[in-house]
Amino acid sequence: MESEKFPEELADALVGIQRLIRRRLRRGLVRPRLRGAEVELLRLVESRPGIGISDAAKELYLASNSVSTLVNQLVKDGFMRRETDPADRRAARLLLTEDAEKRLADWHRRRAELVAGHVARLDEADREALRAALPALRRLADTLHEEAEES
Repeated sequence: MESEKFPEELADALVGIQRLIRRRLRRGLVRPRLRGAEVELLRLVESRPGIGISDAAKELYLASNSVSTLVNQLVKDGFMRRETDPADRRAARLLLTEDAEKRLADWHRRRAELVAGHVARLDEADREALRAALPALRRLADTLHEEAEES
């Protein structure tokens, strides 16, 4: 029988892990810190170069004007470029700058090293349990994403 507290415990564990990873990665940064929403937008543009503002807003579940504000700040800071969409001159396509690509590559590397170091400290049974849980966690993320798109 599934514990009544399991969903809350799972959510708390996932949020806690994310928060701790984010805090650890911020330590030692000499560059200006990017806000969480800015990093999410950069990561989205990294995975979907040329995405438009309205599609980015839908993907991030933010208002278009909020994404537009983030884009303006990231363009000003030299992390993003906005190009006119040749198919629709009123729309903009979002692209990363070389500085943003380098910063994200560094972030990916540092995050992988941080998590790998801590996973290595676990015993083999815990490491295998985490590996085995990944497909279920991905399916959970997919169902949450699908539900958000429907509403």
